[in-house]
Amino acid sequence: MNSIKNFSVIVLVVLIFASCSQQDQYQQQAKNLAQKVIIVDGHIDMPYRLKDNWVDVSVSAPDRDFDYPRAKEGGLDAPFMSIYIPVKYQGTGNAKAVADSLIDMVEGVASDNPDKFAIATSRDEIQTNFEKGIISLPLGIENGAPIQALSDVEYFYDRGVRYITLAHAKDNRISDSSYDTTANTHNGLSEYGKEVVHEMNRLGMMVDVSHITDSAFYDVIGTSEAPVIASHSSARHFTPGFERNMGDDLIKTLGENDGVIMINFGSTFLDSASQNSGEQVQQEITQLLEEKGLDPESEEGNQFSEQYFQDNFQFSTVEKVADHIDHVVNLVGIDHVGLGSDYDGVGPTLPTGLKDVSTYPNLFAELLERGYTEEDIEKIASGNVFRVWQKVDEVAASMQSEN
Repeated sequence: MNSIKNFSVIVLVVLIFASCSQQDQYQQQAKNLAQKVIIVDGHIDMPYRLKDNWVDVSVSAPDRDFDYPRAKEGGLDAPFMSIYIPVKYQGTGNAKAVADSLIDMVEGVASDNPDKFAIATSRDEIQTNFEKGIISLPLGIENGAPIQALSDVEYFYDRGVRYITLAHAKDNRISDSSYDTTANTHNGLSEYGKEVVHEMNRLGMMVDVSHITDSAFYDVIGTSEAPVIASHSSARHFTPGFERNMGDDLIKTLGENDGVIMINFGSTFLDSASQNSGEQVQQEITQLLEEKGLDPESEEGNQFSEQYFQDNFQFSTVEKVADHIDHVVNLVGIDHVGLGSDYDGVGPTLPTGLKDVSTYPNLFAELLERGYTEEDIEKIASGNVFRVWQKVDEVAASMQSEN
């Protein structure tokens, strides 16, 4: 009997060792792959974070999700810099100036560090920068509020912007927002919004359907002559009732129109358990601050809140991000999914295994373990969004040749 037990223990140890060895193999393969392929991230909120609190991201910036050393470690080659316009600037006339100031800031980061960063306005420029070992900084406006006149689309195209997220947290002149549950101003896309989409098509600017309502999404699909992107959205299948994510019917329609959904890494985008946890923890923090007599805006109050959140929030995982990718692939195929982390935008909610821009290999390793090929992962990393970008350029060239 003891010999049988000993044999079983030996077999178990061998199996554990083999499993660990295989995981190490996937991790090393993933690290190599991350350096070999171009990684495009659809949405990183560095610019507005720098506006509020400047740090030098050309060197280590440990209180941020993005900096140059970690981006190089993770293989990140082309993070779309989010030119984020808070809703407080809608209707004030300041949205365009804020957008300009943020673009100026990104251009300054690139010009101050030409050996590390460069603005990129095309797939070819990203490829050239990649070959030089330079990180490209393409631009995307988050919230169409700066488009105060139709001519502003061309103005921002000339400034290097290559996508616009039509709305953000509130309805604007262009589109209804999925977060604005009280308004539904246009019942989708406004007539002006349709003109904006047409002008984006004409110029070669990608239309981003993240943040907008389902009705607005279908209006965009019915209006746009080019495929569209969701630059930082996840699958509503895992977060029922959360309209900010994309439902299965929307993902299918996106795929049928040759678009791409770029998965958001925020825990509350990934599963309902994290959403519920976040609400509960915030309620607890509010109550405890009051009991302790701490000002929420004070340094002590902030430190307490941040630590309590880290200790009690139910974080999602890198495996859950892979689940979202699986779900999209099962619905519409490998050609319609990408990466849109929302680093520096989702606050302290990033999942275990994907805490900053050094960690893309962790996701690649998980995908390799699930049977994805290196060619599949290259499509997810950049191939799919490059295909959409190319089609957008082709539509623009066709439209311009007709005029």
